[in-house]
Amino acid sequence: MAADIETTGVRCMLMRGGTSKGAYFVAADLPADPAVRDELLLRIMGTPDPRQIDGLGGAHPLTSKVAVVSPSADADADVDYLFLQVGVDEAFVTDRQNCGNILAGVGSFAVERGLVPGVAGRTSVRIRMVNTGSIATATFATPSFADGVPVVDYDGPAEDRIAIDGVPGEAGAVSLDFEGTAGSSTGALFPTGSVADELAVPDPITVTCVDNGMPSVLIRASDLGLSGTEEPSALEEDQELKARLEALRLAAAERMGLGDVSEATVPKMVILSEPRHGGAITTRSFLPHRVHTSIGVLGALTVAAGVLPEGAVGHELATVPEPGAPFVLEHPTGHFDVDVAVSGEPGSWVVERSAALRTARKIFDGTVYPRPRP
Repeated sequence: MAADIETTGVRCMLMRGGTSKGAYFVAADLPADPAVRDELLLRIMGTPDPRQIDGLGGAHPLTSKVAVVSPSADADADVDYLFLQVGVDEAFVTDRQNCGNILAGVGSFAVERGLVPGVAGRTSVRIRMVNTGSIATATFATPSFADGVPVVDYDGPAEDRIAIDGVPGEAGAVSLDFEGTAGSSTGALFPTGSVADELAVPDPITVTCVDNGMPSVLIRASDLGLSGTEEPSALEEDQELKARLEALRLAAAERMGLGDVSEATVPKMVILSEPRHGGAITTRSFLPHRVHTSIGVLGALTVAAGVLPEGAVGHELATVPEPGAPFVLEHPTGHFDVDVAVSGEPGSWVVERSAALRTARKIFDGTVYPRPRP
């Protein structure tokens, strides 16, 4: 790394991955020391500032994300992907969670940077998610080569294009197949050992603590005096609700073995209600303090796995699909279909399958210049 990085800049690709947007870097282009790296990323993203006016961040947690990608030494993976959530108005960088939306762009980025050779037609990249050690395989269109270099087709062939709610238009499908997500942060799909727990914070309320790639706490909307169809802005403005959810989050995290999460972004809090538009369940997902305008990939996989067993919070609200059919989660801007199968019995639940379709797009590729001073 050059000493005058403010002058030389850093090679960067800005990409939309799913319903998020982030800055993608090759690990070798960033400082090796995590503390130095994180300080640099704060300046690149324009944090702390609620508008992030002096950096790449988009003034929301969903657009203040970073992917750090490198060749993997793991025989089961092609590349390593470290996800970093960067604060917006608070100066923090955390690696305590994965991000499945940003993951949607990692395979394409790896091919574009020459970290993985492309295959004419479709390329599959096995990605080790460094945050938790689980593996995902991303498959996407690479229909042609230019001077021997594979070309990623973000638009995709016509028969391959899909629309995802929360993103305008259509783009080429990126299939994501996950391995080892169950309990990846907590050690078990239901880390408390039960599909439902009672928390008295301050009044008794039943929750489900679940981790299928994104540690989450599921709560019935009706138990909070909500319909479950509120707009994200209305939920964010309800200070009494936010205070109660934070108290519940801290208590649930202790039960889940996550310890003190007062400075962490996990577990997520997800409010559930019955479906209104033909899906399986309605969701409102907290990030944990802002409200997601849709729902994250790993969050969706976790909610689906969490409500499938009888006795779990939300099971009685859900219209559970037939085996093999997609589990459709309704969210503030539409729906998200995932493929999740769970089997077993109390104390030994197993996730048999976790998969989803996303899209991604390269927005720019070039050099980013960090703000020179904190």
